[in-house]
Amino acid sequence: MDINSANIEQIVKQVLAQMNGGTVSAKTGSSGTVPKTAKVAVLTKLEHFDIKEYPIPEVGDDDILVKVEGCGICGTDAHEFKRDPFGLIPVALGHEGTGEIVKMGKNVKVDSAGKPLKVGDKVVTCMIFKDNPDITMFDLNKQNVGGADVYGLLPDDDYHLNGWFSDYIFVRKGSTIFNVSDLDLDSRILIEPCAVLIHAVERAKTTGILRFNSRVVVQGCGPIGLICIAVLRTMGIENIVAVDGNDMRLEFAHQMGAGAHVNFKDHKGIEELTQGVKDAFGGYLADFAFQCTGSPAGHSNIYKFIRNGGGLCELGFFINGGDATINPHFDICSKEITTVGSWVYTLRDYATTFDFLKRAQAIGLPIKKLITHKYPLDKINDAFATNLKMEGLKIAIVNN
Repeated sequence: MDINSANIEQIVKQVLAQMNGGTVSAKTGSSGTVPKTAKVAVLTKLEHFDIKEYPIPEVGDDDILVKVEGCGICGTDAHEFKRDPFGLIPVALGHEGTGEIVKMGKNVKVDSAGKPLKVGDKVVTCMIFKDNPDITMFDLNKQNVGGADVYGLLPDDDYHLNGWFSDYIFVRKGSTIFNVSDLDLDSRILIEPCAVLIHAVERAKTTGILRFNSRVVVQGCGPIGLICIAVLRTMGIENIVAVDGNDMRLEFAHQMGAGAHVNFKDHKGIEELTQGVKDAFGGYLADFAFQCTGSPAGHSNIYKFIRNGGGLCELGFFINGGDATINPHFDICSKEITTVGSWVYTLRDYATTFDFLKRAQAIGLPIKKLITHKYPLDKINDAFATNLKMEGLKIAIVNN
């Protein structure tokens, strides 16, 4: 065992804290101790963050204080930034975050999967549970966690340290937290969006149609669609066609495992586009489709790409994106399409995601290249501007 002086110091601190019945702390920051205040990016009005400074609350017996290392910008963050559809302003956003435990209550021993937890561990949060017995760690098929709360989309309160776009985040009793110390920072930033796709693929598998040799079309090659391709590829599915209107994203789709692509801008009308998909599959329609765009027109089109008896997973509509027009007879009934919806994830999907990230890297998928831009916290308005201009893929806030 390699026990250096830093390890010994940490072990001694934990033992002393437990003997005293108090919290466990770690040295952090230039002063050598946990600071008294933290900087938080607060969305104070549409399309504008202010950097505010708040006192760091006292850590209770069941609480955890985490020093934030980084957080990705999600499409949901962008919607809140532009339109405040959830009515949360002022709000501390950021739910794709990760960081290091610097202080924890005496009752905190293990994470949500039963793995030991200590000061210095790298962690991610999942959800803050409400009183709902149907949401459990080990039951995949009851409910997703869409009815729970999430850090980064909480109403402002006396804690203020409620989102990952900050220096520190205050993790309270009733939260889920996972020890991910065996993953590097970029991988940890990608856990939350990857969990979305792990869940979607698990939902797709319930149809019995998605198989090892399936022809699969993935429509929409933003971060969600690209991760979808990577998840399918780690399952051994090779016959994947990507559909998008951006050549750069389509090229990245190939790096993530797509065998062919179709740029919808090169085709006039749905019939020509459908033929383009068939040509990419060697004259066949898809056995299964993933619709990742959040576009009503995209949803209307996707049925045309699927063979009789095929399957569809719709996961693009994380918020109300408007109504889509379909023909129930031609699109669903006569083709006997099996459709599943996917939204967020379960706790088990979160745990599965850690193994997916390791597997993706092991087979050479450049999953971490999804993070194309990194900004410091004080440049968060610039980061969101870059996100809205679609100049990259995943934009992240990373603290020094």
